[in-house]
Amino acid sequence: MPAPVRFARLGQWLEWQQSVHPSAIDLGLERVARVLGRTGWGGFRQPVITIGGTNGKGSCVALVDSILRAGGRRVGTFTSPHLVDYRERIRIDGEWLAEASLVAAFERLADALRDDSLTFFEFNTLAALLVFETAAPDAVVLEVGLGGRLDAVNVVDADVAVIVSVGLDHMEYLGPDVESIGREKAGIVRAGRPAVCGMREPPRSVVEVARSAGATLRVRGRDYDGTEREDGRWDYRDSRGELAGLPRPALEGAAQIGNAATAIAALRELSSRLPLSREAIERGLAGVQLAGRFQRVPAAGGFEWVLDVAHNPDAAAELARNLADRPVAGRTLAVCAMLSDKDVPAVLTAVEGEVDRWFAATTDGPRGLPDTGLAAHAAGVGITMTPGGSVHDAMRLAAREARAGDRIVVFGSFHTVGPALSCV
Repeated sequence: MPAPVRFARLGQWLEWQQSVHPSAIDLGLERVARVLGRTGWGGFRQPVITIGGTNGKGSCVALVDSILRAGGRRVGTFTSPHLVDYRERIRIDGEWLAEASLVAAFERLADALRDDSLTFFEFNTLAALLVFETAAPDAVVLEVGLGGRLDAVNVVDADVAVIVSVGLDHMEYLGPDVESIGREKAGIVRAGRPAVCGMREPPRSVVEVARSAGATLRVRGRDYDGTEREDGRWDYRDSRGELAGLPRPALEGAAQIGNAATAIAALRELSSRLPLSREAIERGLAGVQLAGRFQRVPAAGGFEWVLDVAHNPDAAAELARNLADRPVAGRTLAVCAMLSDKDVPAVLTAVEGEVDRWFAATTDGPRGLPDTGLAAHAAGVGITMTPGGSVHDAMRLAAREARAGDRIVVFGSFHTVGPALSCV
């Protein structure tokens, strides 16, 4: 038997986890299930909502969490990646865990490895399951990391599966087109249990997987919907009835009413186990918070920062819509930093029409793209970018040029917005 792995500090555990498995991404559930089984994890009696999708899943997790907590429920949430601190990923009632709780979960997992190894994300996921088992919240909300069918989160059977959207991203792992990607994302549905799709026209593969699995698929626009009103409020409807005149969700962006409708649809599928009043729904919508999703921050110079993690073409198109819907008196400057494995030209092209001046920044890590490389990609689609160094340096460069009435959009990755948060 190998000697037990023990570290005193969380940072030491995280550094070790990044070196244990030979690859950063290794989709599959066999190793994950074996290790989890050896920990003695007993499963969940409380309802589990698993939320996947290409874009919008973080917003949906935040909305479900906020509404449940507004109704007096204790909620465990698992999300990824983090922006600033690892402890953002695993929360109980919105609060970060003490380091000791995470260290205890990691020790339990290390003892259960034997001849298996886990990726960094798989350690994250199983640690969350162990923490939630101990904390015993009223509901568990799990965000899929990549895909769905083979993602570590899918080791748990969801009581409600949510597929917020399907778009082109991570194609090297999920397939070359929307139908292939939809098939992977729909792998989180379960027989005899509801699944909620946030798309008005889901890929055929999503419908087929749900039907083959024996899941009940609820589709936005057909089985439920959210409709904006002229008075600034919105109406929700489904087969259970209507909730008229709801407040807009506190999250910025044109997509958030659709995300809120999808979150409410998922929660109403659990109404027999987690009944919620209209008051709880209203307070949850009004109080929801989520960093890095069209997050607007005023600056001392009279301009505005806009932080957005948009990193694929669909998310970039949504960012462009949000910018167009909120014109400013001055110019829009952009600080962009992306990972090298993303569709950089498509992302830049989607936002190009809303940006007057561009600055390129460098992302760190093995998948990072230097500012000069990003500027070269931009030149290939006719966009002139000024290389600015690190995200911090590029933001300072843009801020020196900004005037009152301007805005600076910082976008392209979680690896962009995370560093940016310390500068605004």
